[in-house]
Amino acid sequence: MAGFEDFEGIEAASDFSPGAQVPLSGSGGQTAATQALASAAYRDGPVTDLVAANDVATVKPPRLSLFEPNLGEAFSRAVQVRLLGGARKALIQSFGIEPQTVVEHCLAATRIRKDRDTRLTVIMVIFGVLFLPGTLLWLLGFQLRRAIAGAQDKRMGAFGMAAMVALGGLAVLFMLKLPFDGLLALYLRGMLIVPIVGWLWAKQVCERSAKLLRGQWEQLLGGSGVGAKIPEAVPQDPGDKGAERIRLGLAKLSAEQASNLVYYAGPKGILGMGTRWGSWQLAEELVAKDPEADINPFRSWDVVRSIHDQLRRLERGPLHTGGFPTPSIRHWVVSPIGEGAKEVTRPEGQEVEGYRIKDFEIQRICNEQQFGSGNRHYLGVQFVLWDGQLVITLLITVTVLHHTLRIEVTGHALGPVHPLFTTKPKAKTKEVSKSVKFWETKEVTLPLVHAREVVRLSARAPFTWFPPVLDFLGGKLNLPEPFGLRHAWADKPWRHRFMADDALRAATPVLRVVHSAAMRVLEENGCDTEQFGNRSLVLSGLVQGAEPRKADAYDA
Repeated sequence: MAGFEDFEGIEAASDFSPGAQVPLSGSGGQTAATQALASAAYRDGPVTDLVAANDVATVKPPRLSLFEPNLGEAFSRAVQVRLLGGARKALIQSFGIEPQTVVEHCLAATRIRKDRDTRLTVIMVIFGVLFLPGTLLWLLGFQLRRAIAGAQDKRMGAFGMAAMVALGGLAVLFMLKLPFDGLLALYLRGMLIVPIVGWLWAKQVCERSAKLLRGQWEQLLGGSGVGAKIPEAVPQDPGDKGAERIRLGLAKLSAEQASNLVYYAGPKGILGMGTRWGSWQLAEELVAKDPEADINPFRSWDVVRSIHDQLRRLERGPLHTGGFPTPSIRHWVVSPIGEGAKEVTRPEGQEVEGYRIKDFEIQRICNEQQFGSGNRHYLGVQFVLWDGQLVITLLITVTVLHHTLRIEVTGHALGPVHPLFTTKPKAKTKEVSKSVKFWETKEVTLPLVHAREVVRLSARAPFTWFPPVLDFLGGKLNLPEPFGLRHAWADKPWRHRFMADDALRAATPVLRVVHSAAMRVLEENGCDTEQFGNRSLVLSGLVQGAEPRKADAYDA
């Protein structure tokens, strides 16, 4: 499989799944964002579009523009190396999508291109290597054209056109006035003509491949849920190391996606969940209801557990009007990192199983680690809406310092994927004048692959078996770090009226459930709830006017 020759082996200890499996596409109904990201693997167009979608991602410039990858090639290669490489760094969870499905489509797109490149390599051997001098001259001409005009289909201008015409004229003069006769003369003439025949054959191969790639792209965004075909990921025999590496990498990716550890990066918010747009706090003194009696001892975990039980009934209501879908309610451990951190570190030890913090450690952090350095505990309520395009997360944390109980609810929102990923393929057309009624115009459909693209693909084809060499010559896409598929290309939800409304509306019911559950624990343990009740009423009034703001950007 192209792209895996330079991967380091994955240790056997990283096997998180039983036996060989056929990778299946993720489901669960939240497919729009997943399929939008997966469609990038099949796209054509310049790779700079990805940089425009996320200015943190960068493109390593090519040494020879003739070997420059397009958007789909660069995206597939970068995602495979980053998510399946044996020596890869830790990943950020992708909420609202199935990252395994995206990787599988990257593998499937690479397989389609690999089959195409195999045919192109045969053509290059027959029509290129046997007539190498002429092939090199043609490649030199196309490289000069790209150097003069730029790699992205720009016009050359008057000087560039004149230079190319002059070179063409010299080539014709060379063929007509050869100083040799016999077999050598036939070969010299053939070395300029035969590559053109190979180019015509290669054009047909590239056209078929482009139609197949665009068909997958169209089906993904059309909602058909087409699955990725990657038979090379299923081991055919016990010694099939390549397939086993892919299988282990996908299993490791799924295990890391299920981690309950997230990272808070200052103004960037919690990575993968989005920035914090709202915060509401209930903080009052713990006073015994009976002056002659003491408060029954309780811990933060008791309050959190009561809130957790109440939140499980959140989708129920007194009226049959739809309302909340069933939310995901989970206990999270939040670890602080620097705003400019380039990687995150997954913890190890007896408190960790796979990539998950064990329950007893979560309970200890909740009760004891509330002040000073270290990780913090949050109870999260997460809604995945709009087919995965909107992820609303409300985090609840409970702290007890001296006689003060503080319950804080913070809102996080991760918006839809960038519009780049939701654009469907369009036929390449051109408006021309009619032959008879020349004052009228008509639209004609152009081939999907133009001449310069055929040359680029043919030149790259023999090097696809050596991806590091291709990266060196043509450049590559550098993904932003710390990397997560979902948040790397997420847009802000506040530009979409209904998405913004959904995020704002979710805060009030959750806040009231949290306060109700906390009051119950306080009353059961003999606390005076009058002050808490008054404060709760004040917060109920404040949350009526909930509006997004930069809660993580302190104006100090």
